[in-house]
Amino acid sequence: MSRKVIQAYLDEVEQVLLNCSNTYVEEYSAIILTTERVNLRIRIRFALKYLLPVSEALVIVDNQITYIDYRYHFQDEQNSLIFCYDSTPHFPNLPTFPHHKHLFDNVIASDKPHIADVLQEVMEFLE
Repeated sequence: MSRKVIQAYLDEVEQVLLNCSNTYVEEYSAIILTTERVNLRIRIRFALKYLLPVSEALVIVDNQITYIDYRYHFQDEQNSLIFCYDSTPHFPNLPTFPHHKHLFDNVIASDKPHIADVLQEVMEFLE
């Protein structure tokens, strides 16, 4: 059953990427380590200048996806941060610890977003 959950998630991510306009996927790597664990790395280019590297490490527990670690780092053509969601445990005072969002000049509490929501946020930024 875990393989089906992993495959369904990877299919969902692929469909989300196919539905994004004006994007170019520079890299897509899904490394299935076990029947319950996968590491996903994607580099998505927007309007040929903005970049969104995606990194997710997930495991299936009781037929549900559990994220071990994640990072969605959106940057401009000068590699300057626009925003970044991640789970690195370096802001223990935030109520959503270890989950948080880096902004240009601040770090705020944030739950882990779904990759589709991150892509939607990028598309809204670009409009």
